[in-house]
Amino acid sequence: MSLRYALAVAEHLNFRHAANRLGVSQSCVSTRIKTLEQDLNILLFERRHRGVRLTEAGRCFIAEVATGIEHLDHAINTAGALSTGAVGRLHIGLHSSIAAGFLADLRRRFRNEHPNVELMITEGRSADTIRQVREGSLDIAFVMGAVDAPDCHSCLVWSEPFVIAVPVHHPLGAAESFGWLDLAPETFLVRQSGAGPQLLNHITRRIVERDRTPNIRRCDVGRDTLMHMAADGEGVTLTTEAAAHVPFPGIIFRQITDETERAQFSAVWSPHNRSPALKNLLDLAAATGRSA
Repeated sequence: MSLRYALAVAEHLNFRHAANRLGVSQSCVSTRIKTLEQDLNILLFERRHRGVRLTEAGRCFIAEVATGIEHLDHAINTAGALSTGAVGRLHIGLHSSIAAGFLADLRRRFRNEHPNVELMITEGRSADTIRQVREGSLDIAFVMGAVDAPDCHSCLVWSEPFVIAVPVHHPLGAAESFGWLDLAPETFLVRQSGAGPQLLNHITRRIVERDRTPNIRRCDVGRDTLMHMAADGEGVTLTTEAAAHVPFPGIIFRQITDETERAQFSAVWSPHNRSPALKNLLDLAAATGRSA
């Protein structure tokens, strides 16, 4: 506090004016400066009839103090912003693209409300992103399905319908409606990464329920390549409604009439992660999920 008094006196070169600036009495300022000079054993100001003048030692001291106070204020402001989640960085693991749908909306809203928090996005298999949450390299992962991870916190955040992507010239693309039995003879293209394992399980269960054997081709490719393969007639692929919001050349997205479930999506995070920015994201995700 005495250092701020010294800065005010150095600025105004007058105890009374400095006191008015600080909102204290002139005697308080004079006493603080005198105590500071005694503690330092340095004369900072030469007292004059109409004010004061900095000594040579005082000018050097005040210049260094001003820089130090500026750094201290910056440190305090930065720490305060970090403690409320107003600034910082969040590492997020995703199961798929965020071009459209719930995650795209969530990311957009979070960036609007917290523009100084950088969002670092990683795509990968659910098992891999959950492992990275455990290891601390990701703050949160959004994955398909409920999560059985006792050492992590998780909650269902949103859901969306399943859809099937078929080539534009495929007979099912022109059909008024079709179900899983109609899809049973098809070759299903499934990614090995992202939500591929969860989609594989869902396809297998639905086809087996109809006493058929699923024909599944697992592909170690990204979403765009998988869609290109489907458009070229190599098979069909199961995805969710968010993917249908992004048109893809040569592909038609259709609903499956007898599909009774919706794809469920969960957020997963470590109970040891105390990041205020993470809490803000979770709160916004919950609010976005309720409004959806």
